[in-house]
Amino acid sequence: MKKKTIDHTQLLLLTLLSGGDMYGYQMITELSRRSDRTFEMKEGTLYPVLHALEREGYVKAYEQEAPSGRKRKYYHLTRKGQGLLKTETEAWERYADGINTVLRSAQPNRA
Repeated sequence: MKKKTIDHTQLLLLTLLSGGDMYGYQMITELSRRSDRTFEMKEGTLYPVLHALEREGYVKAYEQEAPSGRKRKYYHLTRKGQGLLKTETEAWERYADGINTVLRSAQPNRA
């Protein structure tokens, strides 16, 4: 069986949803806030990624009425999504550690 790998955008969205259900615009603003505006995602990027995660069973969408009376589509991280998030977070941390090790090795030694 082939291991499922995801890109950083999917990893970021799954991470956001691990803290609770969110609707699209909320994810965009929260991702920007938490990343100190490093990640400024557009709706045209967000929704295709969410729909793909939903097709794979990693998130589930549902509608709920907002305090304004308007219906919003919320996304919920499924148990399958939680498992993927755990696996992919560990893989990302190994990858980042490897990159950081190489970067540190290129710095001049200070004796």
